[in-house]
Amino acid sequence: MTELFEPADARDWRLTTAGPDLLTRANAAGLLTSSDVHVATRVGALGGETDPAVLLALALAVRAVRRGSVCVRLAEAQASAGLPEEAGLAWPEPAAWEAAVAASPLTLAGVLRSEHGLLYLDRYHRLERGVCRDLLTRLDEPVPEIDGVALEVTLPLIRDEHLSPEQEMAVRGALGRTTTVLTGGPGTGKTTTVARALVLLAAQAGARGERVSVALAAPTGKAATRLQEAVAGELAGIAAQGPAAAAAVERVGQPQGVTLHRLLGWRPDNSTRFRHDRTNRLKHDVVVVDECSMVELTLMSRLLEAVRPEARLILAGDPQQLTSVGAGAVLKDLVDGLEQHPAAPVAGLTRNFRSEEDIKALATALRVGDADAVLDVLRSGSTQVQLVEAATPEEVEAALREVALAPALAVRAAALEGRAGDAVAQLDLHRLLCAHREGPFGVRHWNQRVEGWLAEDPAAALDLRGPWYAGRPLLVTRNDYALDVYNGEVGVVVRDGTRLRAHIAGSGGLQEFAPGRLDTVETMHASTIHKAQGSQASQVTVLLPDADSQLLTRELFYTAVTRAQHHVRVVGTEAAVRAAVATRAVRATGLTARLAAGARHTDDISGADSGRSAQRG
Repeated sequence: MTELFEPADARDWRLTTAGPDLLTRANAAGLLTSSDVHVATRVGALGGETDPAVLLALALAVRAVRRGSVCVRLAEAQASAGLPEEAGLAWPEPAAWEAAVAASPLTLAGVLRSEHGLLYLDRYHRLERGVCRDLLTRLDEPVPEIDGVALEVTLPLIRDEHLSPEQEMAVRGALGRTTTVLTGGPGTGKTTTVARALVLLAAQAGARGERVSVALAAPTGKAATRLQEAVAGELAGIAAQGPAAAAAVERVGQPQGVTLHRLLGWRPDNSTRFRHDRTNRLKHDVVVVDECSMVELTLMSRLLEAVRPEARLILAGDPQQLTSVGAGAVLKDLVDGLEQHPAAPVAGLTRNFRSEEDIKALATALRVGDADAVLDVLRSGSTQVQLVEAATPEEVEAALREVALAPALAVRAAALEGRAGDAVAQLDLHRLLCAHREGPFGVRHWNQRVEGWLAEDPAAALDLRGPWYAGRPLLVTRNDYALDVYNGEVGVVVRDGTRLRAHIAGSGGLQEFAPGRLDTVETMHASTIHKAQGSQASQVTVLLPDADSQLLTRELFYTAVTRAQHHVRVVGTEAAVRAAVATRAVRATGLTARLAAGARHTDDISGADSGRSAQRG
């Protein structure tokens, strides 16, 4: 597998002939895109830098961020690039290269930052150092003394068959520190743990004569809604045990789930800054953030700036899942970097309470990277997991037609009858997940195919002359603060008499809109695996691309199969399965080593993670 791009033709926008020869050669070889080259040459011109080797380093730093890394290690750049010898790129000698970068006017001006062999753009260097500093400062922040009487009274109220020993340990640990990193796969009881921690924290506040304000947040609207519903369900279960338990739950209140952007306070004039920051902190005493694997470095920095130092922060997520779309792999860095910290802020949950046994076995085999075990589970004849081996387009279409058409027909039938709630509920029964957006394995292609099948089916009677039709499943792709709809929320277009209305499911329930008002939605007969993060469905069908796909990684595969509650169907080839298991998504970052060095009270980050964005083995 390579990190190079493949031009579609000679007029591909990613190609350029403008710039220093070293950069245009790297562009022609598929290493740098035209945007990487143009940014480097323009910044070099503004900063008075003409050395092609330094401009190449700058272009690689720009490319790194574009591909999700925070920095680049120049000493490993040639080995990780995957360029064939015939590309003819004359790589600079590493030691001389690093010396030239260190002496560059761009470095002297602070545009580039070089530290322990890692090269950063200044913005990401500051963000990484800030996240490290804020987290370590929070871990040293004192917490109120635990009231033993309140704890003794409240602990029995949260203990039931739903609370395992490792969950109770995590709950009790959250009382003794300002920051908790709670990790575990789907079904391991992260929300159960969070809800019980909230009850204990509220009881402790009550013992001090204080009230507690709780915020629930997640990167997407769908994940925020699921968090709110799950926490509310857990709290209701505790309250049902009796008057004392109900009184303990009442202290928590009814926290609403919101997106992180909404929590921090969206600003129309700035896409990376928020109303809440160091000068205007959040009022909440407890802030819970779920699906933290999706939180990029910039957003984590803004969150840490906004949370009051003495407030409790609970970061929950699965570090085995796909990392954020933006730069960084913050959750994994926190887990790896803080595991040796004296305050021990990381609590891991391992027991899966929810998924079917064979889905658990599949997820376990993926986590450890055992391709043979993955294939054994998929081929076991289980009713919970299966591999449908399909290599040709005809085989893939045959494998997908029935499983994708039947759910679409059910949604269409409910929508035609005006049953908005039923139509939206159908979306959680089955999801078709793809790695790609474009091409024969992509979302766009399969959305069109399902619509074509609906048009051919007499029972659907679908007219495709316009984009809006009853039964069109919708996925919100961007936050729309004016309409109060948020990225990740789903909905359906429903017939209401003679007109069509779009119903979007958010944390406050279904919202109804005229379809023309929604310009941040796309059709969701199929969706990308990235977009499926934070959601679950009873059945999931995963379409694997060819084995040589640059997007095919273990983390992608794991994220896809763990969206399923009862059944996983994998459509693809054995070669694609093995390629997915063998390829790890690795992002270059110094945060792990910074956190570990901070825990040891040193400044040595020379062990910082570095690697290709996708790496075999």
